[in-house]
Amino acid sequence: MRIAVFSTRPYDQRFFEAANEQYGHDITFLEARLDASTVSLASDHDAICGFVNDQIDANIVDLLDEQGVRMITLRSAGFNNVDLEAAAARHITVARVPAYSPYAVAEHTVALMLATQRRLGRAYNRVRDGNFALDGLLGFDLRNKRIGIVGTGQIGQIVARIMRGFGCSLRAYDPFPNDNVRDVGVRYVDLDTLFSDCDVITLHAPLTPDTHHMIDEAALAKMRPGVMIINTSRGALIDTPAVIEGLKSGHVGHLGLDVYEEEADLFFEDLSDRVIQDDVFSRLLTFPNVFITAHQAFFTEEALTNIAETTLGNAAMFERGERSGNELTPEEVRGDR
Repeated sequence: MRIAVFSTRPYDQRFFEAANEQYGHDITFLEARLDASTVSLASDHDAICGFVNDQIDANIVDLLDEQGVRMITLRSAGFNNVDLEAAAARHITVARVPAYSPYAVAEHTVALMLATQRRLGRAYNRVRDGNFALDGLLGFDLRNKRIGIVGTGQIGQIVARIMRGFGCSLRAYDPFPNDNVRDVGVRYVDLDTLFSDCDVITLHAPLTPDTHHMIDEAALAKMRPGVMIINTSRGALIDTPAVIEGLKSGHVGHLGLDVYEEEADLFFEDLSDRVIQDDVFSRLLTFPNVFITAHQAFFTEEALTNIAETTLGNAAMFERGERSGNELTPEEVRGDR
């Protein structure tokens, strides 16, 4: 099968080439991001492989269809960048990697909690400069703190188990409660109760119209003073200007981010020799109690191996006229919600 892989980085190519030894697909690796100016690169391919910042809206879907593309295979769990209705109308199959390594993201979530509340970034920079003073580095014990987990899919479940090991008290919100999570000792509550009760709130929800900016000014007003907010899911779950106001007032005590709403123009690129034009992101970088990583929670050997194998496996089964079980249709997605 001829596959055009957009937004390719050297690590993507390495893992995809290794996985492709068992499939034998004809793969074209493209550094360019998929958008209206690059969609023509998909010509003469049966499928395209997209990542989180590739634009696959109705217009792009129409152009892919005109070029003969029959499949969109995503190397991510999220699919909010794809117009599924347009793809279904054009009879283009969309598949994803639903669980490449939930442990990678869950472990990174906990790393952000620790790095943020123990101010490890600031401490590391001080030591490198020969400054061994402890002023301004005061943290707190996670033990006995109330952790609020928004979304209890595979990642949220693993976060719950890890935080139970820290001796935390666990709350969760999910429209579809899971008995496996209850067995860990998690108590399901409504979202307002979670906001008002918890010392740490960690987000593991998909981006949908219902979850867009779920952390906004109104939600922040319900939270405890000094609350820690962690987001390793999707950037647009958070209304960033509202959180900045919370940081300025001290109401938000700690913020750990691996995703950002406007990350498409920033993340996965080396911008070290340029002036960052995003004033909101630049403002975030000024706070000593904010710790940001550039969408790297998924970035482990195990996860990249699973992503490549599942993505190419989805394509192989499509080529044989079979379903992998990772396909996305508008009806199924609406049912999941």
